[in-house]
Amino acid sequence: MSRRKPLHDTPSLLLVDDDETFCYVLSQALSKRGLEVSVANNVDDAIVLAEQNPPEFAVVDLNMPGPSGLVLVKRLKALDTHTRIVVLTGYASIATAVEAIKLGATHYLSKPADADDVMRAFYKIEGDSNTPVTTKPMSVNRVEWEHIQKVLSGCNGNISAAARQLNMHRRTLQRKLQKRPLKQ
Repeated sequence: MSRRKPLHDTPSLLLVDDDETFCYVLSQALSKRGLEVSVANNVDDAIVLAEQNPPEFAVVDLNMPGPSGLVLVKRLKALDTHTRIVVLTGYASIATAVEAIKLGATHYLSKPADADDVMRAFYKIEGDSNTPVTTKPMSVNRVEWEHIQKVLSGCNGNISAAARQLNMHRRTLQRKLQKRPLKQ
């Protein structure tokens, strides 16, 4: 179902990130670019805002307290299939990027990203075949991080189920998930 504003209205954007300072700075920058910005600091609050007025655009962080940003991506697409969603995260992984795109995200950006990066991502329709392909293999620690993310995604974010599949204690998995992914 789509409930769009008339064309003469300012396009709406829902910005969802648990970092309040980041939200303030990015919302100011996006407002200057002609968007009417609503801010939420968690998925539950964002769903309430989106149900009141489905946004034309959304910037969604993946890693927040409570449900994952992937839950919000799916919900936003259910509310309005035309919403253009950019997933923005400091915890970039191949598995979550693929999952975000499968759920309907337009693009996936790693932090730090600025308002110009976000605006370009909203309108990016096709991939770029000129993007350089790295020939440097990932480190063992990075491969482990990617594998954990893939298993966790396959378990719908259930840490206990993922720990069982990985043959790892749940607390050990939680500690590993608290760390940022290592550079490639």
